Amino acid sequence: MSHPSHTSALQLSLRAALAAAFAIALAKLFRLPSPMFAMISAVIVTDLQPSKTRESALPRLAGTVLGAIVGAAICAVLPRPGAWEVGLGILVAMLLSHLLHLRDAAKVAGYVCGVVLFSHGDHPWFYAFHRTIETALGIGMAILVSLVPKLLRATEPKPEES
Repeated sequence: MSHPSHTSALQLSLRAALAAAFAIALAKLFRLPSPMFAMISAVIVTDLQPSKTRESALPRLAGTVLGAIVGAAICAVLPRPGAWEVGLGILVAMLLSHLLHLRDAAKVAGYVCGVVLFSHGDHPWFYAFHRTIETALGIGMAILVSLVPKLLRATEPKPEES
């Protein structure tokens, strides 16, 4: 049998690839504007251990929602944010995450806020909503794929002693 770490790497890679492919396919089916964000969240949230996939799902989704709201709200006040405004938005989103006891969501909140501020076009709330839906779709696919049992054992089972 192959080396246990190779087996685990293969299974994790397969899970991430399947979750990403399903997320992209569904995002395209639903005609979402940026299936790439569904793919990103599916890959980032996927873990070989189903419990870890579920554990990382909630902070990822919470950070996305918070970052999207902060980014869109700043755009309502500053329709064409520049570099300093994007930086300020990231600061606010990350600090809010900590104040709301969502420490594990802080980086994602800052990232999503920056994405909304940097590339929202003329419709920041619409853009923020779609980023959230695409992320939730990717997370959902990662969770569904995590429910499939491992296909291979990482180590050979030990024979029972008599």
